[in-house]
Amino acid sequence: MKREEKKQAIETLAEKLQSNNIFYLTDTSELTVETVNKLRRLCHKKNVSMQVVKNTFLKQAMDKVEKDLEPLYDALKGPTSLMFADTGNAPAKLIKEFRKNNSKPLLKGAYIEEVCYLGEENLDVLSNIKSKNELIGDIVMLLQSPAKNVISGLQSGGGKLSGILKTLSEKQES
Repeated sequence: MKREEKKQAIETLAEKLQSNNIFYLTDTSELTVETVNKLRRLCHKKNVSMQVVKNTFLKQAMDKVEKDLEPLYDALKGPTSLMFADTGNAPAKLIKEFRKNNSKPLLKGAYIEEVCYLGEENLDVLSNIKSKNELIGDIVMLLQSPAKNVISGLQSGGGKLSGILKTLSEKQES
């Protein structure tokens, strides 16, 4: 690869890192071509893009990005594949699903919305992270709950109140 091609590859990678708030660093080494192709098909099915990168290119691209990616530098050892997604837990769930039948990919690190995670031990934590839309839905539900309680209380109280008034009016008539 010529110097200009390398520079262009680093620039492209830096742009991709800058524009994505969610990416995972994984180790897919020792997987056969057939197994890697299965992983790529699963990635495509789950809306996760996967790209094998050279660590030196990735480190140089990380240096150009306006994000604090320094904690991920320790993960840049051995073969590295990048996984990009729109939701924070999608790659982690994909990795867990794929590892039911395979030993890899291994999680080396992840960057999710300004937070860096290092190591395989974070896979369960990452797979349980809620997406932004799920969190907004939870907040809306929590905000609606007290209002629903007040409304139902008023409706049931209104029924009781009208029942009491009806009973009182019937007593007065008799």
